[in-house]
Amino acid sequence: MAQTIAVIGGGAAGFFGAITCAQQNPENNVLLFEKTGKLLTKVLVSGGGRCNVTHHCFNPAELTRFYPRGGKQLKKPFQEFGALDTVNWFEKRGVKLKTEADGRMFPVTDNSETIANCLLREARNAGIEILTHTDIAEIKKLENNDFELRSAKGKTWQVNKILVTTGGQNKPESYEWLKALGHKIEKPVPSLFTFNVPDSYLKELMGISVPLAVVKISGQKLESEGPLLITHWGFSGPAVLRLSAWGARILNELNYHFNISINWVPDFTEETLRAELLSYKSLHGKKIISSNPFFGLPQRLWKVFTDQAGISADLRWLDISNKSLNKLLETLFRGTFEVKGKTTFKEEFVTCGGVALSEVNMQTMESRHVKGLYFAGEVLDIDGLTGGFNFQAAWTTGFLAGKSMGREQ
Repeated sequence: MAQTIAVIGGGAAGFFGAITCAQQNPENNVLLFEKTGKLLTKVLVSGGGRCNVTHHCFNPAELTRFYPRGGKQLKKPFQEFGALDTVNWFEKRGVKLKTEADGRMFPVTDNSETIANCLLREARNAGIEILTHTDIAEIKKLENNDFELRSAKGKTWQVNKILVTTGGQNKPESYEWLKALGHKIEKPVPSLFTFNVPDSYLKELMGISVPLAVVKISGQKLESEGPLLITHWGFSGPAVLRLSAWGARILNELNYHFNISINWVPDFTEETLRAELLSYKSLHGKKIISSNPFFGLPQRLWKVFTDQAGISADLRWLDISNKSLNKLLETLFRGTFEVKGKTTFKEEFVTCGGVALSEVNMQTMESRHVKGLYFAGEVLDIDGLTGGFNFQAAWTTGFLAGKSMGREQ
């Protein structure tokens, strides 16, 4: 039996849900609404225009560990459609993916248009009607269990089922139309952002990075390790982005004003590092401290650290005092910085919050409150770390919703 199904939102989850639904039953009439004139915007800009499609983590239980919100609830969905299924889906449609050293997966073309064009082609072949510049402002449940959609311009459509894939919104009022249908909305707050440190003594070193550092939020049980990048506004890189994701709600409550400590040499303990430096002192006492960086740290960064420890530019190792040595150790192990604000990159913007997962059947993505209403993608209270995880959640939830909606009534 043919159904008319509406998909609201022309992003990754919307297209994947619409395509799956149309392919499940070719008789279905699938309408995809996008309020702007642009489709698949995040797909096109993600990964610097290369599109980080998914992550090379093919174990569903392992994959869930990369989601600060929604990981537990995604375990079964990932068993049905996980990262390997995504790879196979695209490859069956002529789009081969490759894996980079950090596990991120991209099209071999290194061009996000390859992914967008594949989705657009599949949608066209499946007979999906795409309506751009159409902002759905209201959903009304009718007595016969169908829905009436009303656009901001007053046009209406009657449909059997609806999939909402409007993405993460940073303003609570953007979810009012879903609250009106009886859904609980977890407060939206930013995730995946960098730290602004206006008074940082490292600002002049913008562009310098270290391959491994541990960043901790003072007074909280929050820490993250990984590559760290010094920027002209503060700090970025995977260590900071992961910390911002896991601490999204706490850092929002702190109004993005807090202290961090950075361990620049996490491969050492304080004792082993002290022993290492004292050994070097006894063997190479005549060497200038500030000119001979340790632990693979960039020369300019090491020089700033020695300056912070009060070590003069011409001081030799044999002349270093215990006080200066202790201060250098403190700088390396617990460099303290005051964070005053955040910076969010528009193309990488991810929201923590959205439709509460307790109100959604995670096997079908159908609302537990409103029969025939489905959700997928970042409109849900699901968010992942950088590395292809947010797209994977979009493909998975879109697939489950599309498959469920496509079945006969």
